[in-house]
Amino acid sequence: MTTGRRAGFHHLPVRVAAVTTAVIGLLYLVVAVAVTLIAGKNLVANIDNRLAQQLAAIEARPGYPPQLAGGSVGDLDNDGDARRFDAPLLVWVRDPDGSISKSDAAASLPDELQSAPGPQTATIGGVDMRIVGGPLSTDDGTGWVTIAQAMGEAANATNTLILAEVLTAPVLLLLVFVGALAIGRRVAGPIEHARVAQLAFTADASHELRTPLTVIEAETSLALDSPREAGADQQTLERIQDETHELRRLVDDLLWLARFDSAPSVPTAEPMDLGALATTTSERFRAVCDQHGMSLAIQVTGSLSPIITAPPEWIARLLSVLLDNAVRHSPDGANVSVSVGAETGRVILTVEDTGPGIPAEQRGQIFDRFHRIDEAPGGAGLGLAIADAVVRSTAGRWDIGDAAGGGARMSVSWARTPGRAYNQPSAEQAADAAQAGGVTARP
Repeated sequence: MTTGRRAGFHHLPVRVAAVTTAVIGLLYLVVAVAVTLIAGKNLVANIDNRLAQQLAAIEARPGYPPQLAGGSVGDLDNDGDARRFDAPLLVWVRDPDGSISKSDAAASLPDELQSAPGPQTATIGGVDMRIVGGPLSTDDGTGWVTIAQAMGEAANATNTLILAEVLTAPVLLLLVFVGALAIGRRVAGPIEHARVAQLAFTADASHELRTPLTVIEAETSLALDSPREAGADQQTLERIQDETHELRRLVDDLLWLARFDSAPSVPTAEPMDLGALATTTSERFRAVCDQHGMSLAIQVTGSLSPIITAPPEWIARLLSVLLDNAVRHSPDGANVSVSVGAETGRVILTVEDTGPGIPAEQRGQIFDRFHRIDEAPGGAGLGLAIADAVVRSTAGRWDIGDAAGGGARMSVSWARTPGRAYNQPSAEQAADAAQAGGVTARP
């Protein structure tokens, strides 16, 4: 089933390109037919205009007897250019006495057309012609003149247009198909990447959730099926409580990332003193550091105030993630430091430790969800993914390197906001902000 869906997804650009080409082809056919009809109508209208002008010129000369002897029309409209009445223009003149003179002895005008005013199309001598007629005053009375022009040139122009449309259609449709296919594959690439990432995310989340659930299930099954000694239930409940807390943190992280991916609701950004927030947030980790014999140093440097514009609760969560990673990946007795400084228009937050550091070949992957550098307990590989989402959403910049003591150095910088912050979070406010972000100091 999965293979079929995947194959169907890969064929989606081809199907989209085929549908697009079919729609464009149908539109092209409609436009081509419309253009051909309009062009043919215009060509016929041009012939009718020419015939009408010639007829009007002849009728405007009363008493003028046209000379058609010898098959020569002559200068009927007296404009000095008798060639305008050469073939394919034909002229028939019916005299008052009923006799007919014609410019082409071989061209016979059917009886039903000898008095037809036109304009109309008729077949004369096997040739489609456009004819128009009208009364003609001569010295002997009133006769009738009929003028006709062959439709060959108009038909040739229409056929040429149709041929051009037929030859253009395959080239146009091929270009449309190739272009639509290229665009479809380009658009489908990120979608396929997101689909694969979502599948991997779901698989990894299922794996991470399965571990604490398995432990809880095993502990409860053992407690229910085995005779219990005094105090055993207390130990079981403590283990279940620990796994429940881990499960709660994991679910909170997953929900945060899911909300951020689907429709991130960015809290209100406001000018804030990053130094004050870093100090109050870092103090929450001092007890954990003391428990492991670690030293925690907090330093705010620089002559400029470290003011940035960002949601305080997001920045508190970012710092909590960095400190949690530094403490968890450092051995007992290590040094952890937090520093904030303002320089050259930017404010820099740096967290350093004296742990094993981050290998250079893995620095491009540490923000991937569920990626772990080592198997240190207490993490699911989501913290840095959340931190990276916060940094990107607040227009920050990462700088990852080695600390002076050989451990990891994680730095983030933001554009400095000139002026003084109107809200410098207290210790309680920073703690509330961090807890709202779902990160707590872990022993």
